[in-house]
Amino acid sequence: MASHRLGQTPGQGWTVTGDLISTVRSASTPRPVPIQARPRTVEIDLSRTALIAVDLQNDFLHDRGWFGRAGRKGRAPTAAIDGFVAACRAEGLPVIWLNWGLPPHAGHLPASTLFRGKPQPAATGYGETPAGSDQGVLQAGSWGAALAEGLTRVPSDFEVWKQRFSGFPDTELDSLLRNLRVDTLLFCGINTDRCVFETLTDAAARGFDCILIEDLCATVSPPEIEAAVIWLVHTLHGFVATSDAVPFANSTQPAQGNPRP
Repeated sequence: MASHRLGQTPGQGWTVTGDLISTVRSASTPRPVPIQARPRTVEIDLSRTALIAVDLQNDFLHDRGWFGRAGRKGRAPTAAIDGFVAACRAEGLPVIWLNWGLPPHAGHLPASTLFRGKPQPAATGYGETPAGSDQGVLQAGSWGAALAEGLTRVPSDFEVWKQRFSGFPDTELDSLLRNLRVDTLLFCGINTDRCVFETLTDAAARGFDCILIEDLCATVSPPEIEAAVIWLVHTLHGFVATSDAVPFANSTQPAQGNPRP
């Protein structure tokens, strides 16, 4: 008898066959790996881990982007990030590109958020259209909101458009992570002290185990600010590691066990 599946994420969904609806989810086989991190070495289960790459888009990283036009072009080790993303993908870890993607207006944003993007009258704020452009800053579907050059997104990756510094308010991120049945989140991207940090702390408050990959993060803020944020992460909110401490990141051999189906 013909059957069909409901639910696109691995290990999740129903199987519908005739008069029977099976809600049984397949259990993943644990794939433990240790990662040297601060404050201590942490063992994670690759079968329940995802990568979140934050704000790696043109408006932050390109000379003609929002930051570049304001004289504060962001920086990020895009080649190293792309390699790490590919390694995570090869191990079967879900890859989630978490980027700003505002609707054609910013009417849902409170003044407290809008002020951070427009502290002065002459500045171009969130969703506003700069001179010489027909697209709003960080507007979903715009060039500025697109993934920066040198980074590769494939059809199996996930893309979540966020509306705040944190990736959780007004987005499907929490529901996606629950459906993926992950417990551990690896973080990379920009800016370390802004959207990366706020998303990570929100995730930790929701019960996820969080690991900041510090050499794959960057910020336009002074070095002492980034250092303070990294200290806060490994002291209060999770763990801090470097990409070369992740066993599969620099190896052509799969980590223990089989990749997630």
